[in-house]
Amino acid sequence: MKNIKQKLIKLFKEGYCTPQIARIAKKIKEPSTTIHYNIKKLEKECVLKAYNAVFDYKKIGLGYCTYLFIRLNTDNYGKSESIAKQIAKSENVESVDIVTGQYEIIVKLRCKDSDDYYAFMQGLLKKYGIAKAFSMTSLKQVKTEFVNL
Repeated sequence: MKNIKQKLIKLFKEGYCTPQIARIAKKIKEPSTTIHYNIKKLEKECVLKAYNAVFDYKKIGLGYCTYLFIRLNTDNYGKSESIAKQIAKSENVESVDIVTGQYEIIVKLRCKDSDDYYAFMQGLLKKYGIAKAFSMTSLKQVKTEFVNL
């Protein structure tokens, strides 16, 4: 059989997952049609924005997780949202938040290893005029996306 694992992982990361309506119906003891109707309503109201898979990142080659705290230089200080949106386009970036405090942006980054992280950082520092970057590497994730690991 053809191995399409990487193609599936890429699609799942982009939100190509669907709710298991029959399983939900059984769990909350409601008809599948009621579940389907309510899910569609939540989607239409933009309450549900995407369906995502929860991965064991080590098994898909992205086990090196780093939280990156970014302080922009004075020339880019007012551009935090546009810079955050550009950073978010990278396939290694899991999340980007604009925050208050000592830093303007926090990035959750998934890489293969420290070399992959270093290459990402080199590109980031050159491209966005960052005054300071501070990082913390996750040693073990215990809970993600409301799932205990």
